[in-house]
Amino acid sequence: MTRNFETSEALKRLPEQFFAKLVKKVQSLANEGHDIINLGQGNPDQPTPQHIVDKLKQAADNPNYHKYSPFRGQSFLKEAVCDFYKREYNVDLDPETEVTILFGAKTGLVEISQCLLNNGDVALLPDPGYPDYLSGMAMSHAKIETMPLTQEHDFLPDYGDIDAATLDKAKLMFLNYPNNPTAGVATSSFFDETVEIAKKHHICVVHDFAYGALGFDGEKPPSFLASEGAKDIGVEMYTLSKTFNMAGWRIAFAVGNPSVIESLNLIQDHMYVSIFGAIQEAAAHALQEPEEAIETIRETYEKRRDAFMTAIYAIGWKAEAPKGSFFAWLPIPNGFTSEEFADLLLEKAHVVVAPGNGFGEYGEGYIRVGLLTEESRLLEAVKRIEKLALF
Repeated sequence: MTRNFETSEALKRLPEQFFAKLVKKVQSLANEGHDIINLGQGNPDQPTPQHIVDKLKQAADNPNYHKYSPFRGQSFLKEAVCDFYKREYNVDLDPETEVTILFGAKTGLVEISQCLLNNGDVALLPDPGYPDYLSGMAMSHAKIETMPLTQEHDFLPDYGDIDAATLDKAKLMFLNYPNNPTAGVATSSFFDETVEIAKKHHICVVHDFAYGALGFDGEKPPSFLASEGAKDIGVEMYTLSKTFNMAGWRIAFAVGNPSVIESLNLIQDHMYVSIFGAIQEAAAHALQEPEEAIETIRETYEKRRDAFMTAIYAIGWKAEAPKGSFFAWLPIPNGFTSEEFADLLLEKAHVVVAPGNGFGEYGEGYIRVGLLTEESRLLEAVKRIEKLALF
């Protein structure tokens, strides 16, 4: 007889994967033969630039990479990270003490709670926010205090609305700009204020900079670490997934406060033996490319944004144009919940969007649209929605 072994309490605390239910609905309709336009995901649809792929192919022939990589990553990759941050953000980093290589940014975002939080410790999370922040919190058995992100405050936390007692208890704060899901973009002055708050209340700040390369209308999203004193109180996590269409490569890094970097290194020493050296060489090559290579990918999303927003305005759907990321955060018509509206678009228009309540309480009333398919498919999605006569 096969035994059924009970899972640990840590696994039981993990939040339900909200979007698993959505994926099941989409698959059911696809199996029936319907043409589904999937705007509900956050997965880049374009291939990795060929020169990066070619570098991987070449590097894979290096027999030195067929052995275990150094536990804490190849020095040449960490040096490339430092060069990239100096070039892009004028931030100086020490490759040995202020850089750690991650198996994708999601890994680091889950690990950091386990590195810094104990049972009952408090962390500040944006609401709405990336759901996987909750996973690390659950593993750590920590407590969550949310920071509402509203359109009235440009989808930035209002620190004046957080009472001093909560700030004093908080050990960790998650931020994410350009933002998923709201597409809001932070200002340098907001990050300056964040550093002041964090220093005053002894909070470690984790800035998830996944969409750092994707700013629109001529505005380059600032790095949190460019604010004076930011390295004293926090780290920034950056992934190659969005900047270089390398989502499947699972390569990212964290930079900043040396004590936090050492904690991330330590937990990874016990869990992994670094990343295949050829991938690290290709990643270093990507980071050393000139700005024009990054600009090509950014321009693709800005063109899609412009086409999509023009089309939804034309059918009477009014929303603020995204300032960054590859998402649009759209208010839903009166009379629906976010989930009801998303279900309606799926069932009647065969268009997949992500309901805002999947990102938190303050996501209710919105849907998230991923600009992750060709312009023609984005415009086809709007035509299908127009036929529902909702606006």
